[in-house]
Amino acid sequence: MHVLHIFTASAVAFVMGGCSSITQGTTQEIFVNTTPAAASCTLNRNGVELNRVAKTPGAVTVDKTKHDILIKCNKTGYQEATFYNNSGWEAGSGAAGIALDVILTLGVSSAIDSATGADNKYQSPVNITLVPEERD
Repeated sequence: MHVLHIFTASAVAFVMGGCSSITQGTTQEIFVNTTPAAASCTLNRNGVELNRVAKTPGAVTVDKTKHDILIKCNKTGYQEATFYNNSGWEAGSGAAGIALDVILTLGVSSAIDSATGADNKYQSPVNITLVPEERD
């Protein structure tokens, strides 16, 4: 009977997906602000463009993963500015949350969150300052 309870709990957890997948989702909106405003910014991950802010301030939605995002902003008369938005753990995804998950779902929930990236989060808002180009 004990084995049946463990199997049932694991099956329910698997069907429902990971805890972070349910509560936080697998996507996130990143707000990008620049000084001065009206810059164009691209968001790249692993050399692939994810999305673009046509004119700052603006926001884009990205899939959460364990990989960092490079934000590059350009505006005429200013040097290109870059910002590395590091992928970090979502609050509540720490050791205590994982330990509770192992007890309740045999770790299935954490495995799903890790695979989908739902246990990660990027900084938002992002504030980037562009430096004027030097004139001769």
